[in-house]
Amino acid sequence: MKKLFIFDLDGTLADAYDAIYDSLNFTRNRLGYPVVPYQTVKESVGKGDRLFIDMFFAEKDRTKALTIYRRHHLVSLTKKAKPQPHARGVLGRLKRRGKAVSIASNRPTAYTLVILKRLNFLKYIDFILCADKIKTIKPDPAILLKTLAYFKLCRRHAVFIGDMAIDMETARRARMDAVFIKGGSSRPKEIKEKYPGVPVLSGLNDIFKVYE
Repeated sequence: MKKLFIFDLDGTLADAYDAIYDSLNFTRNRLGYPVVPYQTVKESVGKGDRLFIDMFFAEKDRTKALTIYRRHHLVSLTKKAKPQPHARGVLGRLKRRGKAVSIASNRPTAYTLVILKRLNFLKYIDFILCADKIKTIKPDPAILLKTLAYFKLCRRHAVFIGDMAIDMETARRARMDAVFIKGGSSRPKEIKEKYPGVPVLSGLNDIFKVYE
């Protein structure tokens, strides 16, 4: 019965962890910091690049670090961003069924577009809303509520699909159904404990087991 499928980007539709890891450690090397392990990087994403950078640099270096990181990351994404398993097939299947598809991401719009263009996903997407456009980040529900307003749909007609606890919290605050996809930045155990009743799926293609 869902008419609108809203997706988080990183860890849900796209795998940009290699690009993030590469850009962060390039920046840390430039500023004299040691390498951060991959798993630490993966578990730290999701709140936008400004807060991400704040986690890994002293206050005096953060402005410069963000500039270096963003410049490097634009290039790194064009080389290293990958689709998550089944992402293209799921998007295509939704569109063939006449469903609306939207992106709700804490990434800046410019970087979101780089990923979507590289992965050839833009043809499946009806609407994109990123945190820089609304001046607030998930778990503030504004990103979902404004998406609903754009499509002129009620909450019951939409579902938010993500890979992080922050996505599930955003949906909860918006009073919208949510689905959690394994393989991203949050652990399934955490989701099951904090958000009982939210479907925890092994992959994107399992969405059709929930919303056939």
